[in-house]
Amino acid sequence: MALSDTQLVVLSAACQRPDRSIYPLTTKLPGGAAAKVLGSLLKQNLIKEVQAKRENTVWREDKKRGRLTLRATPAAFKALGIDEASDEAETPADAEAKPARSGKSGKSKSKARGTRADSKQAKLIEMLKTAKGATIDEIVKALDWQPHTVRGAIAGALKKKLGLNVTSEKVEGRGRVYRIQI
Repeated sequence: MALSDTQLVVLSAACQRPDRSIYPLTTKLPGGAAAKVLGSLLKQNLIKEVQAKRENTVWREDKKRGRLTLRATPAAFKALGIDEASDEAETPADAEAKPARSGKSGKSKSKARGTRADSKQAKLIEMLKTAKGATIDEIVKALDWQPHTVRGAIAGALKKKLGLNVTSEKVEGRGRVYRIQI
């Protein structure tokens, strides 16, 4: 199951939150694009509908179950290669709120966007999620980018656009090492 960059961003942000909430979305999506991305994640069981609390953003309203919001599932952690924290146990409300059809047909099973997980940005994120992290020089060599492009991608795309928590520290023998804190 290959995920698009947008799906990776949405899931990654949700998996970093203590309540695994999909909202607020950390990426700006025009028009109905957010509904399509979230609908696709629902079909893949990477996110699920749960009862919304007063402070939650509402995904949709159901006549029987009321106001619903979205949360990342344990499958989302697996898809991202993240070890899920010890709070895996579902609450009774979560167990009742299995993903339901959101009224969107989804007749075609298009894989046209499946190669997006192999983008340079996705590779950069993978490199920074490892425990050892990566230096600018290592990223330049792996992605065939210029150093200023790497710094721009970290500051702009990862930190500002995707809302990822990228940290850096000087490591003796390697220089400045960058990591994404999960």
